[in-house]
Amino acid sequence: MRRAVLFLCLLAASLRGQSNFATLSGTIEDPQRRPVQQARVQLKSTGTGALRNAIVGAEGFYDFASLVPGEYELNVEAQGFAAFTRRVRLEVGQQMRLDLVLTLGQATESVGVVGSAELLKTADASLGEVVEQQSIRELPLNGRMLLDLGLLVPGSHVGHGAQRGDMNPLYWRPGQPSALSIGGNRPNANYFLLDGATNTDPTFNAQNLSLSPDAVLEFKVQTGSYAAEQGGAGGGQINIVMRSGTSKFHGTMYEFLRNNAMDARNFNEMEGESRLTQNNFGASLGGPLRGGKTFFFANYEGLRKVKAMTSVATVPTEREVTGDFSQAGVNIFNPFSSRNNQDFNPSLPVSR
Repeated sequence: MRRAVLFLCLLAASLRGQSNFATLSGTIEDPQRRPVQQARVQLKSTGTGALRNAIVGAEGFYDFASLVPGEYELNVEAQGFAAFTRRVRLEVGQQMRLDLVLTLGQATESVGVVGSAELLKTADASLGEVVEQQSIRELPLNGRMLLDLGLLVPGSHVGHGAQRGDMNPLYWRPGQPSALSIGGNRPNANYFLLDGATNTDPTFNAQNLSLSPDAVLEFKVQTGSYAAEQGGAGGGQINIVMRSGTSKFHGTMYEFLRNNAMDARNFNEMEGESRLTQNNFGASLGGPLRGGKTFFFANYEGLRKVKAMTSVATVPTEREVTGDFSQAGVNIFNPFSSRNNQDFNPSLPVSR
């Protein structure tokens, strides 16, 4: 009995971790819109070269599940029809429906689709938007905070509270704000996923691990009507997918430096003070291992930050330290008395 319960728990955990994968399904038909039986469908990842194959049944339906987000090449072959080739891009958590119509022709003929219009989303009713790799790579980020790009999604804005990382002294991830208010919800109503696994701090409902933008392939912010496997909270669902290695080596090296060389001083800062020195640096590398069937990806990012805090405070004068408030400019009265005009004398008894 215990083994059965343990097996079901592990099965539930594995099913819960599938929300980052995409699916591709559809039908294969001839020009008269009749199913093409025994058509051979092959899906190839352009990044790793991984192949998935399927044979169309009597209803002309094909289905590829648990696909890693990325670029793919779909090839369809059937006897008496021209070969069909189409490139598709699958996003995180996407359920793409792609119905194809083959043309009559010889085996040596082929039809290739280079570009296509945006596909209508008919498989689910979720609302949201994907922040793709180009935006992550090219848009400026202050402090390289990835979740700042979540503000590009309609219905989201900067939130407030413990998720900012500056309101609660118990918050143990300062400098990693995750306060997004999505659809009018509070920031503690959001749910964070990383490669399909929970990335949510149960104490503050903040993001557990804040990744470097160079380690992220893309992420999706779903604002409503999301599927049941993402119902960990009632607010937005932030589903992040990490990058992986491909059949070719790829990498980056970067350094972002901010200092006071071109900064203006505040009115209360003295010349020569160092206000801010912030240095973000790191590198990433991915590629194939020996044999070409196993891939790796590694990323490192460092942050060195020095910041001078300038403040204005009121301190007592030497006379006030000894109890002489005659030059304070205001009347000092006994706070325990209802008479505000009564001069306060510490030697007098307190009147109530």
